Amino acid sequence: MRILIISQYYYPELNSVNYIAEELSKRGHEVGVITGKPNYGFKKILPEYRKIKKEIINGVTVHRINLKPRKDTRFSVYENYLSFYFNSRRFVSKFNKRFDIVLSFSLSPVISISAAIKYSKKFGVPHLLFCEDLWPESTVVTRAVKMNSLTYKLLYKWSKSLYSKCNDIVISSPSFREYFYDVLNIKDKSFEYINQPPLKSKNEKIEPHVYSKKHNFVYAGNIGKLQLVDNLISAIKLTDENTVLHLMGMGSNLNDVLKRIKDENLEDKVYYHGALKIEEAEKYYINADALIVSLKNDGYVGKTIPNKAIQYLKYGRPILGVIDGDAKKMLINAKGSVFASENIFDIAKVMNDISLMSVNEKYILGNNNLVYFNNNFTIDKIVDKLEHKLRSMIKNS
Repeated sequence: MRILIISQYYYPELNSVNYIAEELSKRGHEVGVITGKPNYGFKKILPEYRKIKKEIINGVTVHRINLKPRKDTRFSVYENYLSFYFNSRRFVSKFNKRFDIVLSFSLSPVISISAAIKYSKKFGVPHLLFCEDLWPESTVVTRAVKMNSLTYKLLYKWSKSLYSKCNDIVISSPSFREYFYDVLNIKDKSFEYINQPPLKSKNEKIEPHVYSKKHNFVYAGNIGKLQLVDNLISAIKLTDENTVLHLMGMGSNLNDVLKRIKDENLEDKVYYHGALKIEEAEKYYINADALIVSLKNDGYVGKTIPNKAIQYLKYGRPILGVIDGDAKKMLINAKGSVFASENIFDIAKVMNDISLMSVNEKYILGNNNLVYFNNNFTIDKIVDKLEHKLRSMIKNS
């Protein structure tokens, strides 16, 4: 197959698109990618990419489009979204290479798939959307937009129009189907569930971090309001002096979190390690008492499966789940997690319970997670499903 992927984000930005594209290429398919110049998490266009328009990465031909870098301000986020929207559409207007199918990925914002819709119409080829985020729901849950405001109504209409123009949609969480049915009133797609692949590491062997405290809980990922990091900090304060919380990542709430750690003199209870590469972060994973997956139970977004919930399974450690919806169902099936509500006293109690477990009890939980991961979430299994879907759409087009 000749497969064109359109995604606002691509290597060296970390996301699932990179692994899917490279795995499809390894299987002998011709894969092209239209994407932006890397900026997410860097707050600028990486200097080495400023003049690059086209490159080949592990067999994948990558076309780079200019866009405004995403920084800390909300205005810069809007600039970032809209610059990719307009520039990707402009690129597709002049892009004449023909592919058999176009595959788009809707991380935020959904308007980033517009160029894929335009390409599909231009060449008369099918368009499959891999939906990893819900719009306009995400804008409401993050408090960027108020429900039923004029902005919400405009985003709702725009989002529904974009989704409707896709030939088919696969979803990264089963509950997304309810949102398309009940909120957007879109029912003419298959909404097949195909999960995101976990992040890959270059480490052949992981050297574990040597902890200075006896009991160590690790949270890595987006540090925003939805991830309940403040609850985790409040909970760790209720545990004994030998129990600590390790934070890694970045996000909209990071500055507030760092200020709280300093203001409340929590440097001996909460360690912030920065935004680590996966190769560094996993050194903390493999001998932690538990890895934490937390997400506020708020709307349809609160029912989703965060990528790290799948990622954590493969490290063979217990998981502390402060989460509901699809992710909780998945973790229950894996049989390697202990759950707490969002209440800080409940989280603290579960932390203490895990700390009191024997080495063997933790091993059993962790091994259950590893077995479940190998049976369900390897890149081979994910791309098998996606490859079958792409072939069937081409055949039936």
